[in-house]
Parts: sequence; structure tokens; C-alpha cells
Amino acid sequence: MATPPASQASLLLQKQLRDLCKHPVDGFSAGLVVEENIFEWNVTIIGPPDTLYEGGFFNAVMSFPEDYPNNPPTVRFTSEMWHPNVYPDGKVCISILHPPGDDPNGYELATERWNPVHTVESIVLSIISMLSCPNDESPANVEAAKEWRDNRDEFKKKVGRNVRKSQEML
Repeated sequence: MATPPASQASLLLQKQLRDLCKHPVDGFSAGLVVEENIFEWNVTIIGPPDTLYEGGFFNAVMSFPEDYPNNPPTVRFTSEMWHPNVYPDGKVCISILHPPGDDPNGYELATERWNPVHTVESIVLSIISMLSCPNDESPANVEAAKEWRDNRDEFKKKVGRNVRKSQEML
């Protein structure tokens, strides 16, 4: 029986994976969850220097839709993450991961949302930027956002525990 032809999405993802293997990017590493599935990636993000997350190694799974790059992947931290823009279940909430087009809630411009020119690299770099500069104006984790605004010392303690825990998991 013949192998089905590779989809545009799988060819693009294979190319992006090859490029990241040939030219690693500072701040993260990426690979497949299982070799046979190009649509599920493991990503390890190194906590950015000069942030509360510095020294941490945070694991996440990127799940790509069959129609990638027309629609964005989802990104979910599997490591514990205390951050205003990460839901309690680990799902990352940043504009570029929201479906293309107008925001039904009117918070984001269409230009801030998903665009097919984004790559795995640009997505992960945006997540690293998110770790450096939390947006507490439209939080995914209301408790973390409230703590970020009102009780920074407690917020720092929780993030510090997450960083230590991530280091122990190595």
C-alpha cells in the first residue's frame, strides 16, 4: 500500500524542525513528542535572564492543527507555571496564538492575532517575551495577575518555587 502524500502542514513543520536542529536558537529547544507525529512538539524554554523565571527549565507541548499555518498551534506548559498569561491548566494565552481575524471580544486588533508567517521560532520567542513582560490587563490566570499587581513578593515566591521545581526535574 502506498504512503499517503505529506500535507502542506507536515512538510512545513518538517522544514521548521530541520532548521531548528541545524540552527538552534538561544533560550529554547524543540523536538517531537513521538517520532511519528510531526504535529506534536516538546519544547523546553529556558527562563530568560534578568526575569523571575531565570534559571528555570519549563516544558511545554505545542499541538499543531492539520491546517497549520492557516491556524495557530496551542501551547500548554507541562511544567508548573505561575503567570498571568498562562491558564491554570498550563495553556498559554498570547495574542499570536489566537485564531486569525477580528477579536470577537474587541480586545485585540486583527494584526495582533495569528498570522501564517509565524513559525515555531517566532511563537516560542513570543512566549519567552511573555515571561519577561506579563500582561495583567487581560489575564488567563486572574489570581496570578492579581498577585502580580497587588502582592509582588508572594508572586515572586511562587515563581521561585516553580523555577526550583523545574530544575529538580532535569
